[in-house]
Parts: sequence; structure tokens; C-alpha cells
Amino acid sequence: MKQKLTITVDPEVLVAAKRYARSRGVSLSSLVERALRAEATVGEPSFASRWRGRFQAAELDDPLYDALARKYL
Repeated sequence: MKQKLTITVDPEVLVAAKRYARSRGVSLSSLVERALRAEATVGEPSFASRWRGRFQAAELDDPLYDALARKYL
């Protein structure tokens, strides 16, 4: 359930933010929510960074690799 939030910003920022949201075809509320969500998750690693380095390249003489390569490549 969404909750209402009251914020105070400079008038120039509000005009620019409304223009930016309108050009993207989104509401100002969703724009602010997206920005807050991005800031709140800054400390969390991305999906790619969590998995980077966890896999090893397949051996070229591996029969399973050969079968999968023939099927999907």
C-alpha cells in the first residue's frame, strides 16, 4: 500500500523534475520513488557483482560442453 509523502524542494528543481518526468512519460511520484529506491539500495551489490567470478570456463574436451555447444550454439 502506497503512502503519501510531503517534501520541500526549490521551485526550480520542481519545474525541472516535472519536465523530466513528463518527457519520460512517468508521474513525478514514480520518478521520486525510483530515485529514493535507487539511493536506498546503493549499499547492496548488484546481481552481476554477486555472481562475478563464481563460474569457471568449461574444459574444451568436456563431452557435456560439446553436446551443449552443438545443441545451443
